[in-house]
Amino acid sequence: QVQLVESGGGLVQAGGSLRLSCAASGRTFSSAVMGWFRQAPRKEREFVGAINWSGRSTLYADSVKGRFTISRDNIKNTVYLEMNSLKPEDTAVYYCVAAYTSDFIRSVETDKKYDYWGQGTQVTVSS
Repeated sequence: QVQLVESGGGLVQAGGSLRLSCAASGRTFSSAVMGWFRQAPRKEREFVGAINWSGRSTLYADSVKGRFTISRDNIKNTVYLEMNSLKPEDTAVYYCVAAYTSDFIRSVETDKKYDYWGQGTQVTVSS
């Protein structure tokens, strides 16, 4: 089993920044593809971004590209989501996810790829 615990959410003004963290335990972290999803009220859950095992490859949704950055520390077993230039439409519950797979790219934007999910952390961006 894998436990994922997010932190760092909160309330921020539009244009501001936040950094989310996700601490993983229970299985070899460096073998996992890690990612972030989000879900706003009354909306479908959507892919935000993902990072491969080494941290050298990342993918982002078009809506966050250029504003959000995913990174990981395989010593600390932690993945980060740095969010800059935040907009009110970024308001959502953000979920950390993990997949133990040899294929980083395949289905990376679909929630079915990911075996493990955190409990979520709320991000609210005020206008």
